[in-house]
Amino acid sequence: MYTLKYMKHRFRWNQWNIEHVQKHGCTPAEAEMVVCNPARGYPRKIGDNRLKVIGRGQAGRWVHVVYAIDPPPLVFIIHAMPL
Repeated sequence: MYTLKYMKHRFRWNQWNIEHVQKHGCTPAEAEMVVCNPARGYPRKIGDNRLKVIGRGQAGRWVHVVYAIDPPPLVFIIHAMPL
């Protein structure tokens, strides 16, 4: 497991979430970009400990990201996928 700092957030990545994001055609950097620069009206709470954001990723494409703050203050990306 390792952490990256991108702008104002710190991210927690492990093999599972890296592979899951890549399986859906995104990169960890793109998912971080979307979390740090969400579209207006985001993030939205979608569960007890989960948030959803939509934003522009690489080359301006729209990407949907689901994440948790786990453990605080780290952002743990659960899902990322182009729209």
